[in-house]
Amino acid sequence: MEKIIDELDLEACAREPIRVPGAVQPHGALLVVDERDLRLLQHSTNAGDLLGIELRVGVALGDALGASLPKELDAWRGRDEPLFLRTVRVGERLLQLSAHRSRQGLQLEFEAAPSDERETLEAVYPRLRAFVDAIGRAGSVQDIAELAVREIQTLTGFNRIMLYSFDAEGDGTVLAEASDGILPSYLDLRFPASDIPAQARELYKSSRLRLIPNARYEPATISPAESPVDGKPLDLSHAALRSVSPIHLEYMRNMGTAASMSISILIDDELWGLISCHNAEPKLVNAQIRSACDFLGQIVSLQIGARQRADRAVRRIHLKHIEGELLAQMSQSADFHAGVSAHQQTWQRLVAADGVAVVSADGITALGLTPSKPELLELAKWLHATDPSELYATDQLSLHWPQGAAFANVASGLLSISVSQLNPSYIMWFRQEVERTVKWGGDPRKGPVTDRLHPRKSFDTWKQLVRMRSIPWTEVEIEAARDVRHSMINFVLRRAEERAALSEKLQRSNAELEAFSYSVSHDLRAPFRHIVGYADLLSHRETGLDEKSRHYLDSIVDSAVHAGRLVDDLLAFSQMGRTTLNPVRVDMQKLVNEVRRSRDPDLQGRAITWQVGELPPAYGDPSLLRQVWANLIDNAMKYSATRNPAEIRIEGAPVEGGARYSVSDNGVGFEMAYVGKLFGVFQRLHRTEEYQGTGIGLALVKRIVERHGGTVWAQGDVDKGATVGFELRDSRKEGADGRP
Repeated sequence: MEKIIDELDLEACAREPIRVPGAVQPHGALLVVDERDLRLLQHSTNAGDLLGIELRVGVALGDALGASLPKELDAWRGRDEPLFLRTVRVGERLLQLSAHRSRQGLQLEFEAAPSDERETLEAVYPRLRAFVDAIGRAGSVQDIAELAVREIQTLTGFNRIMLYSFDAEGDGTVLAEASDGILPSYLDLRFPASDIPAQARELYKSSRLRLIPNARYEPATISPAESPVDGKPLDLSHAALRSVSPIHLEYMRNMGTAASMSISILIDDELWGLISCHNAEPKLVNAQIRSACDFLGQIVSLQIGARQRADRAVRRIHLKHIEGELLAQMSQSADFHAGVSAHQQTWQRLVAADGVAVVSADGITALGLTPSKPELLELAKWLHATDPSELYATDQLSLHWPQGAAFANVASGLLSISVSQLNPSYIMWFRQEVERTVKWGGDPRKGPVTDRLHPRKSFDTWKQLVRMRSIPWTEVEIEAARDVRHSMINFVLRRAEERAALSEKLQRSNAELEAFSYSVSHDLRAPFRHIVGYADLLSHRETGLDEKSRHYLDSIVDSAVHAGRLVDDLLAFSQMGRTTLNPVRVDMQKLVNEVRRSRDPDLQGRAITWQVGELPPAYGDPSLLRQVWANLIDNAMKYSATRNPAEIRIEGAPVEGGARYSVSDNGVGFEMAYVGKLFGVFQRLHRTEEYQGTGIGLALVKRIVERHGGTVWAQGDVDKGATVGFELRDSRKEGADGRP
């Protein structure tokens, strides 16, 4: 929800001196005395009237109030207790005294003593004991809240008691309410965070209880205004009588509340919520009942904290079980994406997600309700650029990334973990949008535009339709995602180590195979040359051989020559893995023309129509690219030998990041069903008797092109011709990720 709060109001609120208001509420009186000798340092201007004595700064406390009080204070100071609470007699008056230490002296607060024995701490003790027993049996936070508001109303008699909790944004929601019907009900309503400024929240943490018996009181000022100890205004942070902000008093009056009391609910030293008491008429609650309420508030805090910790522990154990199940499943998976795809439900159950996706250099896997793959890629790039931390969680993605509004219906909530610090690789969980109506105690968007801070005037129920938000991720779910990240990092590292070991093994095997192939090919060349030479000598020496014998000798020569060519091709193929590339700018037009001219002696008696288009230059190794063109042109000439005329077309065109080339013919073609075999070693789609060849030419083309970072392709139609082509990338234009 967008809250429109006037900047001037926020600045004024931040400047509000709530800890040093310079005054106290007039239902009691304040004395500040030196802790060492109990001399009077400061007092509220109403102290003399309330105590019935004349006060002068510097006078000893015993001289002003009698000798008994200093002795009791001395005994309290010796016990080092944080709070002193006694019923004392000053002259003829019976007063309730509470005292606490501050860096500016002991602060003594006097109020009228309880008028009824039923209002003493001793009288309410049985009720507190019964409450402790009852709250210990409460089954949920809601049960605890309902018990608390009923007990506080019984103890204090306020018209309306509310217990509300704060969410992550500081908005408060009323969980339980006890009311006598005099004031309107606020049950289930939400109050904006701006109702309680940040500094007030901090004060609620250090001062757990605050009473305002009359919203129309006139404050009693502190005299002198500055402390003699440090020359600064008196800090009343822990004083029960501390005067409150005029803005808050106006807020109370606008709410129709004449008296209020608030009790802080602190969990792990953070303000979890408040018990707020309201009355239509002024109402004074004595210090002993307030102490009982403070004690009750601490019990409620402990019980809610314990209940939440127990619930988190149960949930954490459950998610740990799912995490263990997930890791066991992943350990059996061939790779990360396959593991997620095979166990989608487990991944979603881990954090109660509607969809899960993996984005990595190996691709994108999206399961369940997720954005599209292009949207996932953009989201991963945004996360990597703007929030490179290991974990990111939000229930309102579109608020932080406006592009997320396009798919908010399926992915308003995002919980992601990074599995790489170098690349945008993430596991992402998504929760779909949950439209809901929130009831506010007044329109939270309305703010005043004046030069003075004013609280809002309307508390009528205001309904708001909340969109583009999901159910929030819980602390336990976020912890589970973080734990899984650590496990997945180990999984990825283990897989990387396995791949590295396998890669090293494959490299050794390839080196051994290449060395073996080179050795065999090299050693076979001489025997084949000898076979051809001796067969030729035999045919010239023996003049009386019949035709059949000469046919046998010719077959021996042809087979040996073919085997020699095969050995040469194998030798070239094996050497390709060890050949160092020397890339330069290559004039492909010139290179093709040179290859064509070198084939002219073999074209005697053949009619070939050549069509050579404009060929863009390339960046590569000239000698290896010459081999590519030679093999492709030889193939086109060979498989179009039965055509008259044969048509061979050579084309090229620039593409993004490189260039694309092809050689086409009108020859015998091939069936596209077998195109996958075309570039394999010894893979032939036509009989050797019809078309001579070793079956290595196109495999060598593929290997050369791939060493240049390119790709090969082919298209054919039986008896209509074929086109074989390749695409090269200009490595000078490529980025760090290998893409142009």
